Amino acid sequence: MKVFGLIGKSLQHSFSPDYFKQKFIRENIEDSVYELFQLDSINNFPELVLKNKDLSGVNVTIPYKQSIIPYLNMLDKHAEKIGAVNTIKLVKTNNNIVLIGYNTDFLGFTDSIKPLINNFNKKALILGTGGSSLAVSYALNLIGIKHKFVSRNPNIKNAISYSDLTEKVIKSHHIIINTTPLGMFPVIGSQPEIPYHLLTSNHLLFDLIYNPEETNFLKLGRKSGAKTKNGIEMLGFQAEYSWKIWND
Repeated sequence: MKVFGLIGKSLQHSFSPDYFKQKFIRENIEDSVYELFQLDSINNFPELVLKNKDLSGVNVTIPYKQSIIPYLNMLDKHAEKIGAVNTIKLVKTNNNIVLIGYNTDFLGFTDSIKPLINNFNKKALILGTGGSSLAVSYALNLIGIKHKFVSRNPNIKNAISYSDLTEKVIKSHHIIINTTPLGMFPVIGSQPEIPYHLLTSNHLLFDLIYNPEETNFLKLGRKSGAKTKNGIEMLGFQAEYSWKIWND
């Protein structure tokens, strides 16, 4: 039996096990299972690998997409450029385990947002500066969308603070992407503090969160007339890319 799974610090929000359960049923895959591996610290990752001899691949979620990198033997070219990993393939040779890091977030995000962007100007705001934001930035660069990061502590290149979100900035950036965990189950009552009253039908709000289906971020955007999309389709796309990597 091949074991796959998800590592992260808090995993009660995840739909990944159900996604793969349904995939295994639909495609008659009987030799694989997908499990949750909650890690209080990324330092526990090597022990997880040693204890689970049948582990063949894992996905990585908040907050370990960057801190996992020192524990890996190599990165594929996209993960290296992004600086974040959400997919790990375990290759076993001569009693050794080689851990290879990939990033399928940028692929899933691209496939999900690309059909929508022609109706909006080619400037975006990325809310957050964590591992997921790096994948989104990489994807936007590939499809030719200029963008800025928005952070409570804007200490990286091309980042502004939430207090910098003036009417001029909002009017000139029609695509706004939430990569923060604000509003994610079970703390569903929070949202990024942007000036929602300045949003119009010219705006697209994309939330990487999919649980709940409509976050406060999306709800407030919809009430202002913006087009909205959550991360459930992106989840499916990146999961399929991960599966292909694990079984190639």
